[in-house]
Amino acid sequence: MTYTSHRETQETLGILDRLDLDTDKLAEEDLYKKFGWEEEFLSNKLNFWQRIKPKLWALFDEPYSSMAAKIVAVVSVFFIVISILSFCLKTFPGLRVPIISNETVLIDENGSTSFVLHKHRSEPHTAFLYIECVCNSWFTFEIITRFAVTPDKREFLKSPVNIIDFIATLSFYMDMVLNQVLSEEETSYEVLEFFSIIRIMRLFKLTRHIAGLKILIHTFKASAKELLLLVFFLIVFIVVFAALIYYAERIQYNPENSFDSIPIGLWWAIVTMTTVGYGDMAPKTYAGMLVGALCALTGVLTIALPVPVIVSNFSMFYSHTQARSKLPKKRRRVLPVEAVRPKSQSAGPVGPKGPGQRGGLEGMKSGPGLLDSKLNRLGK
Repeated sequence: MTYTSHRETQETLGILDRLDLDTDKLAEEDLYKKFGWEEEFLSNKLNFWQRIKPKLWALFDEPYSSMAAKIVAVVSVFFIVISILSFCLKTFPGLRVPIISNETVLIDENGSTSFVLHKHRSEPHTAFLYIECVCNSWFTFEIITRFAVTPDKREFLKSPVNIIDFIATLSFYMDMVLNQVLSEEETSYEVLEFFSIIRIMRLFKLTRHIAGLKILIHTFKASAKELLLLVFFLIVFIVVFAALIYYAERIQYNPENSFDSIPIGLWWAIVTMTTVGYGDMAPKTYAGMLVGALCALTGVLTIALPVPVIVSNFSMFYSHTQARSKLPKKRRRVLPVEAVRPKSQSAGPVGPKGPGQRGGLEGMKSGPGLLDSKLNRLGK
């Protein structure tokens, strides 16, 4: 193994340590050490809250710490899935209740009237409200408990998953309050339903329970440079081909020209370069077909270039995770590389070799001061 590959492996293992992918039960001493109460634990001077707080934290944040923690994790995932299903199913027309009102209309000039049913809008079935109330009650209890027992509240508030959880839970209560305050107009109701889309972001909470999702998200973080490079080249080629297709379709007579402007050509270039091809817009002239062929080939090559790098990063993180999980727990941590420290007793000056002295490597073994000084210079 070369020095470069050794450093890359060390950095990867350090990243995996920060991701906290351990699936083993924490020792009781390590659990209290995480809260800074190791000395109190060893001297048996913990009060009631200091004894119960780390256990509650392990119950909600360490799914592999105990059987009860696994049950809590399963319950949390269950409510997440039910909440997402409820959010999706309540938009299905067959599960919505129409809001209908009777309106009186004139039939003829004699003043004859009739009643007509007018549908204003539709609302989700009442059952979805009860389901959301139960799910959000659990989410509220979970986030309050986790915040109360976390060892570092600042890191807890900075976590993106916790921010999403807090905003999604808060949006539910804001939705209930605004429904009572605002008028029952269609515009206000549609706006409230639009802002409730933040609840779908609860899917990211699954990263707390599935290690593979953590690895996948960090793979995209590690491949950020390649992804930004991909986006940059895509934007450049999209603008270039949008301009080319606009002028190529105007060279020949084309009564069915769909490319009225370059901004409309941007949509076509995006769809073509990503090989989606909706078919709503297509070139009709020979010059436009040539531009379309070049656009499709360029899109395939541009998108395919950074894919091996992303796959390589994911394979590296995943293989290191699998290898790390097979190591003993005390050997998983990455030790920092430190310079070799010289011994406290200084060695005397080294003179010329006598007939009884040994040379070469054996001479270095017999002179510990010389060996330490050379290693010290190499360490610097």
